[in-house]
Amino acid sequence: MPQLIFINLPVTDLPRSIAFYEAVGATKNPMFSDDTAACMVVSDVIHVMLLTHDKWRTFTDRQIPDAHVSAQVMLCLSQASREAVDAVVDQAGGAGGRIDPNATQDYGFMYGRSYADPDGHIWEVMWMDPAAVSAGPEAVAADATAA
Repeated sequence: MPQLIFINLPVTDLPRSIAFYEAVGATKNPMFSDDTAACMVVSDVIHVMLLTHDKWRTFTDRQIPDAHVSAQVMLCLSQASREAVDAVVDQAGGAGGRIDPNATQDYGFMYGRSYADPDGHIWEVMWMDPAAVSAGPEAVAADATAA
């Protein structure tokens, strides 16, 4: 079995968050969802657990930061093309997310944009030219300094 990742995010409005994540391509797994949490499947190995604040507090007594004003993590997902990056960010904006809370990154061989979900969690979406990746770190570094 491949190693899986479960990203846990505190949310203020679970139905709104479910609708947002469905709009950007995730599907809800009802087996691991209830009125306090939703398991949103991004890929075969990536799952986002949306947890109400009450549910979140059952796992930790640490304060839940307001992701609209502070950042604890930035999450990044790859896409197959520059156009796919733009499409995902546009979908997020259409679903009520904030598009490009961070500056667009365009290095020629790598392109990235970002969006924030309704609770302010920042997701970066990036594409990297497969040819640049296979050329190795030295070629990527050379391309980055030329950009």
